[in-house]
Amino acid sequence: MFGPQGAGKGTQSARIAEKYGIPSIATGDIFRWAIKGGTSLGGKVKQYVEAGNLVPDELTIETVRERLTADDCEEGFLLDGFPRSVPQAEALDEILAEKDRALDAALVLQVPEEVSLRRLTGRRVCSNCGRNYSLDSPPEKNWTCDVCGGPVTPRADDEDEEAIRARLRSYHDTTEPLKVYYGEKGILREVDGTQSPDDVFSSIVSAL
Repeated sequence: MFGPQGAGKGTQSARIAEKYGIPSIATGDIFRWAIKGGTSLGGKVKQYVEAGNLVPDELTIETVRERLTADDCEEGFLLDGFPRSVPQAEALDEILAEKDRALDAALVLQVPEEVSLRRLTGRRVCSNCGRNYSLDSPPEKNWTCDVCGGPVTPRADDEDEEAIRARLRSYHDTTEPLKVYYGEKGILREVDGTQSPDDVFSSIVSAL
C-alpha cells in the first residue's frame, strides 16, 4: 500500500490486517524486527536507525527479504511503505518470485496535496504510546491520550509546512511512478482517500 503522506495509510493498514488476518508490515516495523532479532543484518540496520539516517536500498531490500520468511507471513502480508520506488518494487518482485509468490494487489490511497497538508499540520501524536490523533479527531479529554493518558502533541516533522511540501515532492518524484509500474502489471487498485475512514475502508475491501 502506498500514497502521499497524510493519505491515511497507517489507519487503513491496521484495519486491513485485522480483517484479513495478516501482518501489516511498515518499513519502520521491519527495521525494529531485524534489530530485535539480533541478527547480523539487524546490527547493520541499527547503525543507520540510531544515527537517524536513511537505511540504504540494498540493506532495506535484504531486511524485507528476511522479514517475509517469518512464519506469520505464510498466509499473506500487507506491506506499508515498501516499496518506495520502482527499483525497490523490482527487487520485491524478485524476492517473491524466488518463493513462487506474487503480489495480489498494489493499493494506492489518492488525496490532493492540499488535503495532505491539512491533515499533516493537524496531526497529533501521544508522546508516550504513539497513538495518532488530529485536530479533527482529538482525544476525549484535554489532549491526553485515551489509551495511556500521555500528553498528545504535534509531531515534530509535521509542524513545518515547507518541510511537508518537500516530503510530498519526494513522494511524487520517487514513489508515485509505482502507479505506472503496477498499472502495467494489472494489479493497481486506486482508492479515494478523501472519504471518511469507514468509507475508505469499504472502498479498499471492494477493490481487493
